[in-house]
Amino acid sequence: MSTAKETIGIGMVGHAFMGAVHSHAWRSVHRFFTPPLIPRLAVLGGRDEVRAKAAAERFGWEDVETDWRALIARDDVDLVDICTPGDSHAEIAIAALEAGKHVLCEKPLANTLAEAEAMAEAAAKARADGVRSMVAFNYRRVPALAHARKLVASGALGEIRHVRTVYLQDWLSDPESPMTWRLHKDKAGSGALGDLGAHIVDAAQFVTGETITGVSALTNTFVKERPDGDGGTGQVTVDDTALFLGRFSGGAVASFEATRFALGRKNAMRLEINGAKASLAFDFESMNELSFFDGGQPATEAGFRRILVTEPEHPYVGVWWPPGHLLGYEHTFTNEVADLLTAIGDGTDPEPSFEDGLRVQQVLDAVERSASDEARWTAVPGVTTKGVAEK
Repeated sequence: MSTAKETIGIGMVGHAFMGAVHSHAWRSVHRFFTPPLIPRLAVLGGRDEVRAKAAAERFGWEDVETDWRALIARDDVDLVDICTPGDSHAEIAIAALEAGKHVLCEKPLANTLAEAEAMAEAAAKARADGVRSMVAFNYRRVPALAHARKLVASGALGEIRHVRTVYLQDWLSDPESPMTWRLHKDKAGSGALGDLGAHIVDAAQFVTGETITGVSALTNTFVKERPDGDGGTGQVTVDDTALFLGRFSGGAVASFEATRFALGRKNAMRLEINGAKASLAFDFESMNELSFFDGGQPATEAGFRRILVTEPEHPYVGVWWPPGHLLGYEHTFTNEVADLLTAIGDGTDPEPSFEDGLRVQQVLDAVERSASDEARWTAVPGVTTKGVAEK
């Protein structure tokens, strides 16, 4: 009797930074986890055939397509993995879902709220036919953040009062850094807000189990023109930084900051939650650790303690290395696709769903509207604070 598992054909669109880490995840997931489906790297999509073939050979893909529509139409593709700039997410995802293909889509879900709404609607329709979809907020799969969510859900922190989060990078601090697609609004949707702010909005809502109900926001563009690579300059049409205050559905107040101009900060995605009984803090630059303060300790012994999140009892850790051996950025994507394959195999809905991605997009949209209206308090539609609907 054969014990071979069923395979699932993966078609991935895009092969740059995100394509590389997604490829690594698809290649390695069944060598550590035991998902019910084994991924086959069937086809890689890229507009330039030469570059796409080089990437396919490098990352282990069997074939290439230069038209994403042809990729979706292939019989050997069961799941479409979208690793393209945000301006194409909606068109590719909706077409894939309508073709009966499962979808993994990089974050943020879309460039606009209208696109995100259309994607969530398409996902809901496809779900009725057993077609699954997930948005790739990989920080949910950091073991320390997944453990933080468990601590909050257990009541260890008590009532949540403050949520404080930042995402700090510095790769655009030099005004001579050249233009990229991330600096064009028509390609990226927004700047630091969508690129980094989407992550901290999702992480804060994920860990607390609550939703953001309203915001007051500021955005700024420090360098408005950059070298275009052809001897001229290009216009920067996105934000360089976004700062906003928020309120959560449970009544907690929050602050958020996203910037790519924080010199010395390479990937400092930080989250701190203060509750009535305890506090916890996380910094992705020390991604295997949590800091935890127990407010019940006597003052003479009180202080933040370090939790090294490398025990087999911690989320995801048991399939990897012995205690004390650290995980890295790439492991979060492997954890992510393991969860997705398990959900598809089990016939359950993976998280974060396109609806979760839409909720993040609603916050980003409210931030942009507030920032364009002198930081006026702006409600996130459809969300309530302690049962009272925001107007």
